[in-house]
Amino acid sequence: MKNGQTTNPLATERISRLIAKFAIPAIISMLVSSLYNIVDQIFIGQGVGMLGNAATNIAFPISIICTATALLLGIGSASNFNLESGAGRKEEAVRIAGTGLSMLVICGCIIAVIVLLFLNPLLQLFGVTPEVLPFAQDYTGITAWGIPFLVLTTGGNHLIRADRSPTYSMTCMLTGAIINTILDPLFIFGFHWGIQGAAWATVIGQVISGMMVIFYFAKRCNMELKAEMLIPRGHALKAIVSLGMASCINQISMAVVQIVMNNTLRHYGAMSMYGTDIPLACVGVISKVNMVFMAICIGISQGCQPIWGFNYGAENYGRVRETYRKAATVSLMVGIVFFGCFQTFPRQLVSIFGTGSEAYFYFAERYFKIYMFMTFINGIQPMSSGFFTSIGKARLGIVVSLTRQVLFLLPLIVIFPIFMGIDGVMYAGPIADGASAAVAVGFALRELKIMRTAED
Repeated sequence: MKNGQTTNPLATERISRLIAKFAIPAIISMLVSSLYNIVDQIFIGQGVGMLGNAATNIAFPISIICTATALLLGIGSASNFNLESGAGRKEEAVRIAGTGLSMLVICGCIIAVIVLLFLNPLLQLFGVTPEVLPFAQDYTGITAWGIPFLVLTTGGNHLIRADRSPTYSMTCMLTGAIINTILDPLFIFGFHWGIQGAAWATVIGQVISGMMVIFYFAKRCNMELKAEMLIPRGHALKAIVSLGMASCINQISMAVVQIVMNNTLRHYGAMSMYGTDIPLACVGVISKVNMVFMAICIGISQGCQPIWGFNYGAENYGRVRETYRKAATVSLMVGIVFFGCFQTFPRQLVSIFGTGSEAYFYFAERYFKIYMFMTFINGIQPMSSGFFTSIGKARLGIVVSLTRQVLFLLPLIVIFPIFMGIDGVMYAGPIADGASAAVAVGFALRELKIMRTAED
């Protein structure tokens, strides 16, 4: 312990209590963020049908890119804020937070403009089919207007948690999601706006959440944030990118994999009994269901980041190691529960998102049981990546982020279908999951051993 940091609750309070205090709001925030896509998928499936579900799957890479940008700047800012605060450099911590906030707004606006200007080429790149194209144009063209608020909300909430206000962070996300959930059926079924109604409901919810983030940093934040600190500074941005890159790369790799998978499903689906649209719609639904599980695991990681970062900066390595062990245990327990649900109730889960042919449900059930077979250990990799980022091991965090999506899954979903047809996509998933979990655990055990040695 150094710099008189023993008075901070992150350095003294019981670890299990701290994890609950920070992780539960973070999990709720992540679940609520996922609800934007899931609620849309449910109401679109019920009100528009299978082609509407396929359209949201085609648009999903844009959502991932927005999240990647928000995590790059949000987690990078929050991690640096925690490390600098733990080391006693409070003014530098606030300057980094100010740079992160301003860059969230700037980057969100840039992404929105790019999507609006190049909408059709992007949809073609993402694997759209002629039947799905009109639905994807309507949905993506409208939701693009909410991108600046989505990026600000997703990234800004990491800084709000770092500022020791996890409950307000949760409230920001929850408010927008509730509004979206109320407006979805009203716009889709009441006003008969179809997929356009779902898109406008999403945008309105995002705008309100974004305004709540702005209000927090203008009126309620604990940090002494001054207007001049919002001017982006090169050294602060470099530090932010360094620690936020791992989470960003993980999301970008997800977008790349989603694009390659969509095109692979379209190509090999045309050669199968399912056709092109059934695989696209099924995978879109299943990816949204899996978002619930991943939201919990990432929420655990995000909730632990202030604990890891502060105590590592204060050289209290025993608390860092204890927090990792407990976070890994909770992630495994959650994974086991979801593994049981995915293997036991696949048809019931898919039915929530609308009806379809028997071939549609047959493909969905097989995809659930095979592709998601390693769910019970899938929380370890994203949790470990967040751990490495929080303790300032940016390169290690990047390596772990790349393992599942880029190093393992991407080659497998290209190679396996050559020999196995569309089933190759399904079997690529569990192999990539198992390999990436093994790599993450190996690196984590090494870092924990180094910390134990330093502590001794």
